[in-house]
Amino acid sequence: MVKRLNIKSLNLKTGALHRQLGIPINIIIPMILLRKIILSKPGMVIRNPTRVGRRRIRVTRLLERRAILAVNLKNIVRRNK
Repeated sequence: MVKRLNIKSLNLKTGALHRQLGIPINIIIPMILLRKIILSKPGMVIRNPTRVGRRRIRVTRLLERRAILAVNLKNIVRRNK
């Protein structure tokens, strides 16, 4: 029998992506910003296309992985509605 992982059982750092982007936790991270982070290469400095958070963001591999996770989790929430 295959054991399924539950998202709640994972050791996730809550609010890490918000802190890295400089966006308050009570504000939703725009999908435009997440897509731009995912499409850019690590080491690049991108300009934030939205009005929330820091204006310039250095993309690291960790930031890219957190953005991918955020997009996947948003899609899971939308699919289950």
